Amino acid sequence: MLLSVLSAAGSDPDDKSTKPPTLEDAQESATNAASWVEQNWSTWLSIGLRILLIVAIAVVLRVLIRRAITKLIDRMNRTAQAVDGTALGGLLVNVERRRQRSQAIGSVLRSVASFVILGTAALMILGTFQINLAPLLASAGVAGVAIGFGARNLVTDFLSGVFMILEDQYGVGDSIDAGVASGEVIEVGLRVTKLRGDNGEIWYVRNGEVKRIGNLSQGWSTAGVDVTVRPDEDLEKVKATLTEVGETMAKDEPWNERLWGPVEILGLDSVLLDQMVVRVSAKTMPGKALGVERELRWRIKQAFDAAGIRIVGGLPLQATEETAPDPSAGVAAPSAYASSTSPQSLAASPIAPPPNLSK
Repeated sequence: MLLSVLSAAGSDPDDKSTKPPTLEDAQESATNAASWVEQNWSTWLSIGLRILLIVAIAVVLRVLIRRAITKLIDRMNRTAQAVDGTALGGLLVNVERRRQRSQAIGSVLRSVASFVILGTAALMILGTFQINLAPLLASAGVAGVAIGFGARNLVTDFLSGVFMILEDQYGVGDSIDAGVASGEVIEVGLRVTKLRGDNGEIWYVRNGEVKRIGNLSQGWSTAGVDVTVRPDEDLEKVKATLTEVGETMAKDEPWNERLWGPVEILGLDSVLLDQMVVRVSAKTMPGKALGVERELRWRIKQAFDAAGIRIVGGLPLQATEETAPDPSAGVAAPSAYASSTSPQSLAASPIAPPPNLSK
């Protein structure tokens, strides 16, 4: 009891920390807050409006650019569909190839546009808050270098795929030789190209691994056939027969569309003691050279059989005149045992008995 009285007597009556807050204190705090808000509301309002304006411009710009890219891709597809099936469409790429190519280009352009617009808007918003962007950009640069070094194969594949599609090096339906694999292109991607081989196998080729590409389906192809005949055949007759075969084939369906030029007899490719090789060539539709070569061989063989021209390895020519048989062909050669005095006969004769010694 005495201690409580002493502590009460020793306390300072002017100490506000021990007093409960009063109405005057709350009124003073509210006045200070209101004055702070009144002094800074314009700044915050300006920052908010600026951020809202940046976001609105970025969203509108992104929508407009993506819509423009989509319309451009749709126009490319409509153009490809309009020429498909016509004479001009035979020289251009098919619809599926154009569709995949346009979709890949559109996807790349939309992604790049979105990244640039949204990234720029984010940096402008951070700059509105008076944030120093130099350390952030430096850190992003270092992180980008590290990620790019770690995923350099992925970046290489992606960039190679983008340039392959933009340059239209190949497309769906083309027969290509990519070095690491060859076959018909069935899908073109930004990272991987899918090929179907001659035996039906599917090859997945990374675009970054392709160092050179041989496209066998662009422009035109050449069908070449080597005709091997005997060295004693009449060359003028062989040439006339081959010319007739080429003219007949150029008029028949569907070879008149696949042949883009006349069948040419290039001449003798080689002359040997037992054979002659005549070279025949024709310019064909891309990818149709193998079928034209097979048809040419078929027709040339039939024409040569009808004209009596024998190719190397064929049946020998029959003799025109039959010779009389040799009468001495069936007579056997004389034997050495026919003469009794010949060494062979003496050696084969029996030994005479010894004389009688008893007499």
